[in-house]
Order: sequence, then C-alpha cells, then structure tokens
Amino acid sequence: MRAAPLLLALVLAGPALAEDGPGRISVIGRATREVAPDFATVEIAVESRGQTPTAALDQNSAAARKVVELAGEFGIAGPDLATAAVSLRPVSKTVREPGGQMRDVPDGYQASNAVSVRVRDLKRLGAVMRRLLDGGADRIGGVAFGLSDPSQTENAVRADAVRDGKRQAETLAEAAGTRLGRLESLVSPPRETAPAPMHARAFAAKAAPGGLAVPVEPGTLTVEAAVEVTYRVAP
Repeated sequence: MRAAPLLLALVLAGPALAEDGPGRISVIGRATREVAPDFATVEIAVESRGQTPTAALDQNSAAARKVVELAGEFGIAGPDLATAAVSLRPVSKTVREPGGQMRDVPDGYQASNAVSVRVRDLKRLGAVMRRLLDGGADRIGGVAFGLSDPSQTENAVRADAVRDGKRQAETLAEAAGTRLGRLESLVSPPRETAPAPMHARAFAAKAAPGGLAVPVEPGTLTVEAAVEVTYRVAP
C-alpha cells in the first residue's frame, strides 16, 4: 500500500519552455524520489458516558491514562505522546410521549480524549494498535506516515530538479542551434507556486474481538521538487 505524496513544491503543468526575454532560456526542472517512512503517527481516542459531567470526564480520564500506560509498554513516551483533543458534551435520547409525539430528553454526558501516538518501530505498529484497542481505546482516528529528518531527502531531490532543469535547457539550446551560457537565476519553488500540503493517508477502525495485530502497510512517501532555472544563451 502506498502513502500519499509528501510534496516540496507544486509542480507546474504545461510545457517546460517559457520565454523570459531575448537571449535567455527558462525551464522548470522537476524531480521525484520515493522513500520509506521511518515513523507513523496514530490518533487513538477513548469515549465515555456518564450521568454528570464529572462522572463522564473522570471515567474518560482514567481510560485515557490507561492508553498512555499501554503505549509505555512499547517504549512510547515523552514527545511521542501528545493530547490531540479533549471534549465533553451533553447527549440526549429520543422518547415517545403518551400522545405519540417524539421528543429529545437529556441522557447524561459524553467525554472524549484523543491521544496522538508516534510509533518509530514500524514493524510493531499493528501490535501497538491492537494493544491499545484491547486496553480500552474506542476509535482509531487516523494513521499518518512521515520522515523524522526529511531535510536530507528534500535537498537531494531539489538538486536532482536543478540538474533536470539544466538538461532541459541544454536540449532546447541544441535544438535552436545555439549553446547554453551561464546560469542567470534559480528559483525554488518556481514563482507563482506555493508548497503543497502533505496529505496523510488515514482510516478509521473499531475494536474487534481477537488478538490479531492491525494490518498496516507503510508503503512509501513520494518527495517531489520543482525549480525554475534561467540560462543565458551563449554568444
């Protein structure tokens, strides 16, 4: 299974060549690499009901602490654990009046606590999720894969994009019967573009009977870069 792309720059559509004044060649260089992620972030949530706000919240807090303790069994602690959301709201139920009419009446309170868990050993990801579900978690809100230190890969892909831009410019210069001159400008990302967001692959799951690890495949992350390069044409 393949993860959604991690984008460094929005790649421009359309032809590579754009006129930027006489004696110049401007192109958009592009490069792509696929890399394996080295961590996953899982959002685990617990939900509780109670007749009073305090009862619902206390029960939910105890369940959330249990999730944190179970994560510690896998060496997950400190910065790899973070509260994602806490909520408390009144709930109602629908009842039928003696006359046959339906109306909503108060039915206690619902509390929810979502914890973001970062798993660095991806081979144990499914086992971690299974353990947390068995330990009281009610919902898996999503799984996102990433790189702990993406800068090295990002820089390598940008360099590939610069080389691709030069190859394109050389090809155009040769086709035009001239030679490529010096580099005049290098823009990363290209003008009039902005870095695109990272789209995390996610899914929802519910606890199920049995002790099987949750099947999760990390796949790869696609890292893309685009640069705008302008060369002078040699005299």
